[in-house]
Amino acid sequence: MASERVPRGSQRVPIREFKARLSHYLALAGTRGSVEITSHRKVVARVTGVPPEAGEGIARLISTGAVSWQGGKPKGAAIRLAKRGSSVSEMVLEDRG
Repeated sequence: MASERVPRGSQRVPIREFKARLSHYLALAGTRGSVEITSHRKVVARVTGVPPEAGEGIARLISTGAVSWQGGKPKGAAIRLAKRGSSVSEMVLEDRG
């Protein structure tokens, strides 16, 4: 059985240990890159840190007025799609006979 290579800057940890030391591994992912979580020696998840500069792009969009947020739930798009043909529910009912 060929062993998988661990990417540089990451660490593999069994899920049981990850759960037991969650704060430790989250801090590790934030400073070193990523933590790969394994179950039965297979990688099932990867936790990666957010780079500090990730928020700069959003801050720039807010400062230029390109986006805004007042802390509420998004209302969605203000467009309506034109109805053409049958609805999906009508097609399903027709298909079922």
